[in-house]
Amino acid sequence: MNLNFKKVGDGVPLIILHGLFGSLDNWMGIAKTLGEHFEVYVLDARNHGQSPHDNEFNYEVMADDLYEFIHVHHIVNPIILGHSMGGKIAMQFAMNYPNMLAKLIVADIAPKPYPVHHRQIIDGLLSLDFNKIKSRTEADDELSKHIADLSVRQFLLKNLFWVEKEKLAWRFNLPIINQNIEIVGKGLINIHPFLKPTLFIRGEKSNYILDSDVEEINRIFPNSEVKTIANSGHWVHAEQPQAFMQILREFL
Repeated sequence: MNLNFKKVGDGVPLIILHGLFGSLDNWMGIAKTLGEHFEVYVLDARNHGQSPHDNEFNYEVMADDLYEFIHVHHIVNPIILGHSMGGKIAMQFAMNYPNMLAKLIVADIAPKPYPVHHRQIIDGLLSLDFNKIKSRTEADDELSKHIADLSVRQFLLKNLFWVEKEKLAWRFNLPIINQNIEIVGKGLINIHPFLKPTLFIRGEKSNYILDSDVEEINRIFPNSEVKTIANSGHWVHAEQPQAFMQILREFL
């Protein structure tokens, strides 16, 4: 699959993978900072951003998408950074292709299954009728009936675009994401120890990486460390970008 991407800077290659309902645009601020010292590739996952839509949507195929991207662009030993769903893609890639990356960075996700917890968001997204909604403001008003958190709505609404005059649409493939939402929460397969340097970054206010997960993290990633960012929820890079960058610099 020919994934959409942006490239920033020169140096050691570093690939960034966004989370569910996200896009590469969410990471351009971090990418530009990292681009001062690294050759940064920021990718749109399949069914997200401006990458192609496809009926297959699971971590195996998305790890293979990453393999294909690295191969096609002749990238050697990249550092791979993934957030949430992107972190799961990165971990699955490390399981399947351990010799193809130099280091792994996982932001606020553990190598474990998660119960479906995006149902309310998906129901809100599905409720929007773009035959009636003619502006982003109207979309936000409708979405607010399902999602109270303004920051979450703003994050989601970044995915709106004008597919034609006076016709809005989502960039992500909502029907396929909805159909496969249980797969998004699944754990890794083909698990074995990944011995290269690995960094897990979690938000202090997030419940995605619990203290009880650290033992399993250390089992699968014996050369890993877990860092916690104070006063941060799940979107660690957006909520505390300076602290996030400081932890990255220390690891890189």
